[in-house]
Amino acid sequence: MSRIHSNAIERFACLAIIAGFLGGAASAASATDRQLGDPDPLQTLLHDGIERHYLVRMPAEAVLRAGAVPLVLVLHGGGGNAENAERMTGFSDKARREGFIVVYPEGTSRFRQKLLTWNAGHCCGYAMEHKVDDVGFIRALIGQLVKEYPVDPKRIYVTGMSNGGMMTHRLGRELSDQLAAIAPVVATLFGDESKAAYPVSALMLNGMLDKSVPYLGGPPGGRFNDAWDGTPAQPALAQGAYWAGSNNCAGEPVRLDHGTYINWRYSCPVGKAVELYLLKDNGHAWPGGQKGSRRGDAPSASLNATDLIWDFFAAQDGSR
Repeated sequence: MSRIHSNAIERFACLAIIAGFLGGAASAASATDRQLGDPDPLQTLLHDGIERHYLVRMPAEAVLRAGAVPLVLVLHGGGGNAENAERMTGFSDKARREGFIVVYPEGTSRFRQKLLTWNAGHCCGYAMEHKVDDVGFIRALIGQLVKEYPVDPKRIYVTGMSNGGMMTHRLGRELSDQLAAIAPVVATLFGDESKAAYPVSALMLNGMLDKSVPYLGGPPGGRFNDAWDGTPAQPALAQGAYWAGSNNCAGEPVRLDHGTYINWRYSCPVGKAVELYLLKDNGHAWPGGQKGSRRGDAPSASLNATDLIWDFFAAQDGSR
């Protein structure tokens, strides 16, 4: 099924209310953008009595005929949507070039398809407050995608920004039986997470200029800090320590300073990897991508998160 967006001006006004909130709501697409892409290819899945939406982008038919391909799920930030995530990250172009399927699921909201959030536990907004079963939705969505498309079940990956990055962490823990790797961007942990049942490779990216999700941890910042439940964020490096523990990585990470960013790499068992990047010139934005809104932080020019994430994913084959 597809969904037709109406009244783009009204939609833009609503989304602008929370511009900058945990990944920033996107401005509405222009008429030119609409003409260049599919008319409105959102699909639906009924889960837990709620009609959920997602956008699927495919590589060339020749790639699909050659056999099963990887699947990457990209989760929008709080207040965003599938279109927003696609535009900011550029993952659809990457999927076409590299030959994988990319899917952009959408969260939920009291306003139906506007101001969407994910239930990441301690964040954010409607989804958190109403305890929406987003883990169950993503599990059901993966099952649906595996049935409908030539997805390699050993090469399923998740990435997301801000609230979507927090949800990515949660999926890594609770869907560790299905995911080969995750890549949360400008996200955080809260310190009460249980260990994942199975190892899952993890790549994290955070910005030192980020006021919404402070890299040093502590209370959430930004204009919409009340979208969290008040639990302080852990420092960015706590993400690396958590996933190093879940993957049975040994010792302290190797620290590599590249000038505009710092990279920590852990020594992990064969087939698993844990890395964290801290960008000195990045705020609450997708590094190397587009701004989430006109008032959002400018993305870092030090590296391209989408390229980095795909290279990381491609090296993880889902072996246990």
